[in-house]
Amino acid sequence: MRSFLFIPGDSQRKLEKGMGSGADALLLDLEDSISPQNKAQARTTTLAFLKEAHGAKQRPRLYVRINGIATGLIDADLDAVVAGRPDGVIFPKAEGGVAVAHCDAKLTAREAIHGLPDGALDIIAIATETAQAIFLAGTYGGSSKRLKGLTWGAEDLSAELGAEANRDRDGNFLAPYQLARSLCLAGAAAARVQPIDTVYVDFRNEAGLKRECEEARRDGFTGKMAIHPAQVAIINEVFTPTAEAIKRAEAVVAAFAQNPGTGTIGIGGVMYDRPHLELAKQLLARVKGGNT
Repeated sequence: MRSFLFIPGDSQRKLEKGMGSGADALLLDLEDSISPQNKAQARTTTLAFLKEAHGAKQRPRLYVRINGIATGLIDADLDAVVAGRPDGVIFPKAEGGVAVAHCDAKLTAREAIHGLPDGALDIIAIATETAQAIFLAGTYGGSSKRLKGLTWGAEDLSAELGAEANRDRDGNFLAPYQLARSLCLAGAAAARVQPIDTVYVDFRNEAGLKRECEEARRDGFTGKMAIHPAQVAIINEVFTPTAEAIKRAEAVVAAFAQNPGTGTIGIGGVMYDRPHLELAKQLLARVKGGNT
């Protein structure tokens, strides 16, 4: 999956509009975009939307961002929405693999209640929203077979740190958030799950969004979250491998297949080694999966 579009779970209009946004996944939000007094309505609206969306011939994957464990709201969220058979949950303020295992157990119980297969719902964890989470970014491996991705966030972390800003005047993340981003990326690689870049909040700045997407792809992220439908097309474009990149990856894989005993190989005057082979295989695997 390349693009992950947040939509408030209490807006039927926005939820319906999201189906035609082109996003690979919709993140139906019960957390930050929903005021405390609207939580119950958001659960009801989200459940109704999930049930209706399952009848669509083609649809994006549907995830629900639940509230974090510490809020005391997670059980009510899951009690309400698992019956709608979402593809998974976005697990906010995750603090390491132990927290993911806790979320896994809660999902297992609800799946049994609603007659769903064990493991039917995936987990994508937001791994950097608290100071404690930063120190646990490398603990997600083996925590749950449900875990399919790690992403990160700067807004909640800013509040936790008491920071005045998380970006400089040019829109670049400041040092604490660069660290969080890097730890999320390394944590996802260590856990063998998808690394997903955070949102770009200046949603009218297309040039800034594209630059940040390109930097994320360069560093190893394979998708990005969005806060506005207008961001989806750019995210999909940047995170879709180009024909040139696919051709190059195929050439690397073919060359090593023809020379299985070699550690390095030259193609068109450029030397490639085993790490390049692994990168080529990863890119082709994403292409084979249709990016979604």
